[in-house]
Amino acid sequence: MRLTRQEFRDWPHKSITLLGMSGVGKTRLAHILRQRHWFHYSGDYRIGTRYLDEPILDNIKHQAMQVPFLRELLRSDSIYILNNITVDNLQPVSSFLGKLGDPERGGLPLTEFKRRQALHHTAEIAAMRDVPEFIGKARSIYGYEHFVNDAGGSVCELDDPETLELLAEHTLLIYIQATRQDEEELIRRAESAPKPLYYREAFLDEQLREYKQAHDIEYVAQIDPDDFVRWMFPRLFRSRIPRYEAIARDYGYTITTEELGRVKSEQDFLALIETALER
Repeated sequence: MRLTRQEFRDWPHKSITLLGMSGVGKTRLAHILRQRHWFHYSGDYRIGTRYLDEPILDNIKHQAMQVPFLRELLRSDSIYILNNITVDNLQPVSSFLGKLGDPERGGLPLTEFKRRQALHHTAEIAAMRDVPEFIGKARSIYGYEHFVNDAGGSVCELDDPETLELLAEHTLLIYIQATRQDEEELIRRAESAPKPLYYREAFLDEQLREYKQAHDIEYVAQIDPDDFVRWMFPRLFRSRIPRYEAIARDYGYTITTEELGRVKSEQDFLALIETALER
């Protein structure tokens, strides 16, 4: 979607998609807007509660079945397990993705890791294709004037032009570009607390070969899962930058984390978007 500054001002029911790596401030901004008549659509929340709900629960049950006490209670239907995913707590989605490597250190075999990655990829496409429907629901059911799509950090990895075109048709795409300082901080944070991530399969295969060669490792089961994530994150981050930039160039606009950091209210954000449109 392309708009002039005046067209944006006159747009009675604004719909915006926020793009960028996890940690650049998408959800913080969505929380600010949520207080001012904006419906907050979280892509990751939709993935976890709609498209990966059963696989996530199956994974949790599989772990619980390893504990004799819980196994007997589950088999006798004496207890049941439910997800407690919220917009602010997406840990079940992250834990389902898991980490590659030594099972003794919580890692997954390559085949299972790729299976979960593929499920997440399909789920993310489906969640993004739900956006137009939820724009309508936000107004007709919940009475919100505006809509913000808090997209996951891996949206740039979808390689699905139809989905991007759908988002661009119904929302204004805004890429939040990390400044060099913020980029270094995001990498430092990821290295200090490595979390499961989504990787394109071709990128994963390439980086896995390099990692094994660099660490003189023959088998995936020898990999320290956290060390692999630490090694991968900077490479993943930099590989995504040109993808985000291409989306912003073809479909949307760019703001920086420094600019976003100064946003304290809805009016601040609207003024920033107008500046981005004029650029």
